[in-house]
Amino acid sequence: MSSVWLIASAKTSYDTQRSQVRELTANIILLDRVLAEYGPEANAARDALRRSITPLVDQIWRGSSGVTATTPFEPTATIEEAFHKVQELSPQNDNQRALQARAIQVFADLAHTRLLLFAQTDNPIPKPFLVVLVFWLTIIFASFSLFTRPNTTVVAALIIFALSTSGAIFLILELGQPFSGLMRISSAPLRNALAPLGP
Repeated sequence: MSSVWLIASAKTSYDTQRSQVRELTANIILLDRVLAEYGPEANAARDALRRSITPLVDQIWRGSSGVTATTPFEPTATIEEAFHKVQELSPQNDNQRALQARAIQVFADLAHTRLLLFAQTDNPIPKPFLVVLVFWLTIIFASFSLFTRPNTTVVAALIIFALSTSGAIFLILELGQPFSGLMRISSAPLRNALAPLGP
């Protein structure tokens, strides 16, 4: 029962972070569309936004493995450059003022989602709990062999049970590391969210 709860908890955390990556990607595309609608004056901000994607992806996927609870959050310089360029725009009419305000709001949404991803870098399953679970399962499997005479059926059953339990623990550990390992969230949609800005 405990392993089922652990898998469900790890899967919920994994799904949450995958949804946040999708939201991040959607907001970047939305921001680019808003800036494109603003006009050619926003091209410098759009270019900075494109240059910010690679450092952002690297920070999330490569940096997450080395992040600890004491590591301070640092926004990428290029995303801040893009934000400042949007703030520096000089709207000429009500439509451009509305688009600038919308772009600033989308930047705020991007920052919020990025901070949520940063705050969830720790494994959702406490290590002491996982250690106790492994110890508990080891004792259970050891007790099976104490009360049953060893034979082919018993040994085969124990091997199958051990493999299934090991697989469940492996799944828990993999789901707890969504930006590395075998089940990592793909960075391709975010990395390829925007096409290069034309001349």
